[in-house]
Amino acid sequence: MFYYVLKYVLLGPLLRLLFRPRIEGLEHIPAHGPAIVAGNHLSFSDHFLMPAILKRRITFLAKAEYFTGPGLRGRLTAFFFRSAGQIPVDRSGKEAGSAAIREGLAVLGRDELLGIYPEGTRSHDGRLYKGKVGVAVMAIRAQVPVVPCAMVGTFEIQPPGQVVPSIRRVTIRFGEPLEFSRYAGLENERAAVRAVTDEIMYAILGLSGQEYVDRYAAEVKAEQAKGKQAGKQTRGEGKGRRTEAGRPWKFPRRRH
Repeated sequence: MFYYVLKYVLLGPLLRLLFRPRIEGLEHIPAHGPAIVAGNHLSFSDHFLMPAILKRRITFLAKAEYFTGPGLRGRLTAFFFRSAGQIPVDRSGKEAGSAAIREGLAVLGRDELLGIYPEGTRSHDGRLYKGKVGVAVMAIRAQVPVVPCAMVGTFEIQPPGQVVPSIRRVTIRFGEPLEFSRYAGLENERAAVRAVTDEIMYAILGLSGQEYVDRYAAEVKAEQAKGKQAGKQTRGEGKGRRTEAGRPWKFPRRRH
């Protein structure tokens, strides 16, 4: 119930007023029945903008951290996601992927729309990264269409680290539904799910016009974070060694 209050009374009208989203290809969203909407993920704002413009309710698989954050901000975020009917998924551990697939299939089993970001995390630099195969497993197993979606301009309004989004117009673009009935029964075949995932990502790329990176975003983020940490340690070491007493160490003066 509160989902529709947010959508039509509280949040939806405000978002449409502030960001004036251009909507393209909305007719590609099925009027009824189960379907997956697979999109790029550029900003925290994506969670709000796409549901606000869809006529049907859509349920996203959201990372569990959104439901467990500390402080007032964490409680408000958790309240919003729960009220909007979003499903927390723990992305850590060996069972993370299986849990997400189970939850997603349950949504599709209720003839609902399932929203998913195949990259698995927000893009940290505005580029489109390699998709994870969970979307393909669900599409093949449930035999449902996949509607590619591109959020354009949301990285600029709220890049990583920016809490309050800037006010400017964005575009939300939907492509023609993709169907994968030819892969029926092959959801456990690595080559099949990789081929389906790549086809979905290629469709998103065509809609978004982003630069594509054939690597997982989480891996690139981890490498960059490790590099920054190593850089800090190097700079710290270069500031001068210290004696056991804690005083800066100095080169001894040369005697002439």
